[in-house]
Amino acid sequence: MTSYIKIKNHINGQWLDETNGQYEPLKNPSTGAVIGEVPLSSVETSRAAVAAAADAFPAWSATPLPKRMDYIFKMQQAMKDNLEMLAESIAVDQAKHIAEARGEVGRVIEILQMACTIPALIQGETVQGIANNINGRLIKAPLGVFCGVAPFNFPALVFGWFIPFAIGTGNTFVYKPSTESPLFMQKMMQLLVDIGLPDGVVNIVHGDREAVEAWYDDDNVAGVCLVGSTPTAKAIAEGCGRHGKKTMLLGGAKNFAAVMEDAPMDLMIENILMSGYGSAGQRCLAISNIAVVPEIYDEFIERLLEASRTVKVGDAMDPDAFMGPVISAKAKARVENYIEIGQKEGATLLLDGRNPDVADANKDGYFVGPTIFTDVTPCMQIAREEIFGPVLSIMKVGCINGALRAIKNHEMGNGAVIFTQNSFYTEKFINEADVGMVGVNVGICAPHPYLPFGGIKGSLVGNNKVQGKDAVDFFTQNKVATVRVVDPKAGQQAPAAAGDSNVRSCVAS
Repeated sequence: MTSYIKIKNHINGQWLDETNGQYEPLKNPSTGAVIGEVPLSSVETSRAAVAAAADAFPAWSATPLPKRMDYIFKMQQAMKDNLEMLAESIAVDQAKHIAEARGEVGRVIEILQMACTIPALIQGETVQGIANNINGRLIKAPLGVFCGVAPFNFPALVFGWFIPFAIGTGNTFVYKPSTESPLFMQKMMQLLVDIGLPDGVVNIVHGDREAVEAWYDDDNVAGVCLVGSTPTAKAIAEGCGRHGKKTMLLGGAKNFAAVMEDAPMDLMIENILMSGYGSAGQRCLAISNIAVVPEIYDEFIERLLEASRTVKVGDAMDPDAFMGPVISAKAKARVENYIEIGQKEGATLLLDGRNPDVADANKDGYFVGPTIFTDVTPCMQIAREEIFGPVLSIMKVGCINGALRAIKNHEMGNGAVIFTQNSFYTEKFINEADVGMVGVNVGICAPHPYLPFGGIKGSLVGNNKVQGKDAVDFFTQNKVATVRVVDPKAGQQAPAAAGDSNVRSCVAS
């Protein structure tokens, strides 16, 4: 892990240097040190990866389903056997704290368990007796080559959302990791090679926007997947829409927590710390806005401030640290700029996370500590825009309706949670919170892999969500067959009964 890392593309079973594009430095956010380089691949390289996937598709889609599932089982076992190595790869270039990195890899293992149920989810349907001796059949068929774009913050999780379901249903894949956190996929791709996955079924290409835009007019590409910002999701939707390609595009978020007067205080504070400061706030499921009723407002702020001050910021590999750095110097500057904006807007900066105390070895890292604003209103910029850092904005609302109104009026709709022991509040919040994922007495949490993951409104471009049955539906097409059964001994079909219009309609075209 400490040696210089040269990230490579992987196309048609071969690890390849980029010959037509450029390279940019790869840094460890915990120290700011350059630890390697990552290619910005050319359009030609991106198209070559698609061509390799297209060449592999006929044989892979014809591979019997049990054989494809064998690879998913082997993939899961390989991740179990190499969990620590994969987690360390995330902690090195993405700087997610090692404990959280282990949790991310563990969740992908659970997703793979769910992906092993593809044979049950891919079953079609049959309608008998549409007409005399005519039956109808629906099968779920693969489409071809899919391409995926991953964000920096969850390099393993997004791999799990896309690739197992795509290849398990018979498609092939081209994957573009983030240039800021490519190391996990280097390690994971080698594991796919080691389990014997056929060449070209999964390909990796690194790069920026040009590598993605090359997919839009490529006739070999059936669809594109993304987890990223809403503007990027809209750009991909537009590019793919012009050429009739399927898309599964998860965008940004601004998640709410509603704190009621009967909230379980200890449990709530623990969950807010994990959800608000975990991954340094760099996740689409981070708590960001907290709506608190007057009865508990002062006590909540006192308890949250006390707990936030105990959060240790440090190196992602430090087992005693709670929170690592943000991903880059640019990200650090962006978060600090939002802190300035909040002050200018009139919010009270109760806890300032700029310039946190870290070890000397980490002085050049990209650290922002826990930050708390109070006296926030829903119209403020810090309450409306995704900061993507460990910044909490607290607003006072009169009752549950005030919290629900703030959630409904926000343009994003990813997740929201309520802390309460009141069953009326619970059911009202579940039914009325205008988001895609709701929680009760938990942090903003990812649904279990059996269930779909995704928001609504500005947090989801289109209507396709990831994981579970939704993923199987996205990566397949409904193909319908109309079958007339002919008795080979009779030599020909008996004449249709008079008035049997169904026969004529079935065979009219």
